[in-house]
Amino acid sequence: MKKPAVMPWEIFDGRNDDATSLLREDATPNVPIYDLEERTAQFGEAVIEFLKRVPLGPRTNRLVDQLTGCGTSVAANYCEADDALSKKDFVKIIGTCRKEARESKLFIRLIAKACPALREHAVPLWREANELHLIFSRIRRTAQKNLKASNE
Repeated sequence: MKKPAVMPWEIFDGRNDDATSLLREDATPNVPIYDLEERTAQFGEAVIEFLKRVPLGPRTNRLVDQLTGCGTSVAANYCEADDALSKKDFVKIIGTCRKEARESKLFIRLIAKACPALREHAVPLWREANELHLIFSRIRRTAQKNLKASNE
């Protein structure tokens, strides 16, 4: 499979001259990201960059609005979960992260259908949304088990 011109995680990794790349806490290029706060923030940034390519019109306006919301809220909800006041609150908010990542997959898919020329750029973004969905699913499942065990 042919690699897209720009992978989502490459957009703000120091190789781009965009001034917003200075907003990252650690701009070390080519280092895998294990910090979920940073990874979700980069996903939101990649969604924004992807959406800049989408031509606005009757077919895409709603899709762009929806993906802007869910794609950027994954990071915001993860930050909120990280500061949860209780285990129950954490489980609930991580569930929201999971839902937003899953919703992002849907709207990326729909935009790729509405704008076939963007499919090449949509595939890696969809994969990242899928990985985030799987990560949050696992975190939620584990946290629910721990919550249930602590209540017994």
